[in-house]
Amino acid sequence: MQSDDQKLNNELGNIYTPSELNHEARLRLEAGFGRVWVEGEVSNISRPASGHIYFSLKDEKAQINCALFRSNANRVNFKPENGMLVQARGRVSLFEARGNYQLIADSLVRSGEGLLRAKFELLKNNLASEGLFSDTHKKPLPAFPMRIAVVTSPSGAALRDILNVLQRRWPLATIRIYGVPVQGVEAAPAIVDALAAANQHNWAQVIVTGRGGGSLEDLWAFNEEAVAREIYASDIPVVSAVGHEIDFSISDFVADLRAPTPSAAAELISPDQDALKQNLSLLRNRLQQRSVHMLQQFSQKLDHLAHRLHQQHPGQRLAQHRKMLQQARHRLLLAGARIVPQRQQYLQELGSRRLLQAGKRIVPERRLKLDNLKRTLNAVGPLPTLARGYAIVRDAESGKAVSSVEGIKTNQALITQLHDGQVHSAVSKTNKKTLNSK
Repeated sequence: MQSDDQKLNNELGNIYTPSELNHEARLRLEAGFGRVWVEGEVSNISRPASGHIYFSLKDEKAQINCALFRSNANRVNFKPENGMLVQARGRVSLFEARGNYQLIADSLVRSGEGLLRAKFELLKNNLASEGLFSDTHKKPLPAFPMRIAVVTSPSGAALRDILNVLQRRWPLATIRIYGVPVQGVEAAPAIVDALAAANQHNWAQVIVTGRGGGSLEDLWAFNEEAVAREIYASDIPVVSAVGHEIDFSISDFVADLRAPTPSAAAELISPDQDALKQNLSLLRNRLQQRSVHMLQQFSQKLDHLAHRLHQQHPGQRLAQHRKMLQQARHRLLLAGARIVPQRQQYLQELGSRRLLQAGKRIVPERRLKLDNLKRTLNAVGPLPTLARGYAIVRDAESGKAVSSVEGIKTNQALITQLHDGQVHSAVSKTNKKTLNSK
């Protein structure tokens, strides 16, 4: 048995501070509930400068405080007001500073949209798993569509927006309207029939389907599975333009192109005629400039070919060759008149230089040879002999040397050459005796 003191100590061991208890309570609330949907009437709504929204959801018997922070509040496609019946999705939590039990909302829709949102997500996931949203199945849009089908309400603002944009941007296109209701139970079947009819007629090059903005319930026809599958089966490219820019429908995901608004759809499928006119004007100017340039080139080429043809004519070629021969003859004569004197002068200078060089080389040789000959002449010549007392006798009249007494006549004039002069004499008599005779 525990004593009273022991029981008190055990109880004191679990004592919490207010912050600890609130923290523990928050963790248990968040872990115990997870995300929940809560439906109720909005009251005490507050929008501080931070962008968060604070409000209460109440019914006949109770209320709960709610906080919708700015990042999630920006995704709400309507403006919550007091007295409005809404559905909030979020996690149950506790504001620890004050101990207030609250719902931290991450999504807020008008009452009835919660179920539609769940159906939307389920259908979206199923069709995505089947590949209806795959880019591989999306068809390209024509660049210049001349026939456009529009599947929408014939009295809605969406149709007026589409027609106004097309009239401004691309008035050449013909528009065929397939009028259908765009909300209510009859809308989805009518949209399916209109899409099927447009494909059966095979007239249009592109189909635009959609409507203006509204609540999720208002836009629901474009979230029906039958409409999605008919868009997917279309042989003609389909552009989906449902609601405002923040609205997304199943038709947007399965269509070949999603437009944020009907007006944007008209702009996406149509070229801008003003831009085209400007571009055509630019291309026309370029073509004109190019044509002028090509004509000038062809004209110059033609002139060049005509000139070449004229040059290739036999008479012209003969005249050219004749002129070339005359020019060559003239150049040859000029060259001869210029080169021959140059060559003569060069030969003279070369002869002089060679003669001078030869003289410098030969004169010493010849002087040496002359000295040798002089010595030889002196050795064998008459002068040395004459110097030893001999004489040379010549006939005074004929100048011939007299080497014998025979033929010499009395009184014949003779010239006797001595080593230092001549003696003129006349023969008085002759004697044949030699020097050695006795």
